Amino acid sequence: MDAVSLPEGYAISSDSSRLDLDVIHGFLAQSYWAKAIPREIVEHSVRNSLCWGVYHEERQVGFARVISDRATFAYLCDVFILPDHRGKGLSKALVAAVKAYPELRNLRRWMLITVDAQGLYKQFGFAAVPQPERHMEIHRPGMYLEGQTPS
Repeated sequence: MDAVSLPEGYAISSDSSRLDLDVIHGFLAQSYWAKAIPREIVEHSVRNSLCWGVYHEERQVGFARVISDRATFAYLCDVFILPDHRGKGLSKALVAAVKAYPELRNLRRWMLITVDAQGLYKQFGFAAVPQPERHMEIHRPGMYLEGQTPS
């Protein structure tokens, strides 16, 4: 999919100095995938990843993060648009910007996990894992909730 145009007043940037960690942490700490994540972990993950922000008149309203070796593999995660800004094509524009990033254009493999956005990602070539028995994971849901500690 080619670049997607943005509504007037919106911009997408990979400039990490523009990221608003209050917005990012605020959303992620309420998300189904990172419920109660500590701010320090969000800061550390942002510092060590490629990140994009979606901005409306300089205020951050969306985010995407990529974990990658920038040569063969990338994992797309933490993608969101704040509720008041949904329905404007911002998610499509954000994923298009991520996939067009020069260091990520020719990767052999992209991965992501989503509960409800398969339709969005299919537009960019993502598909269900054809041989799921080959894929393995360690998954610790709820590890940031009170009483859970990483081991």
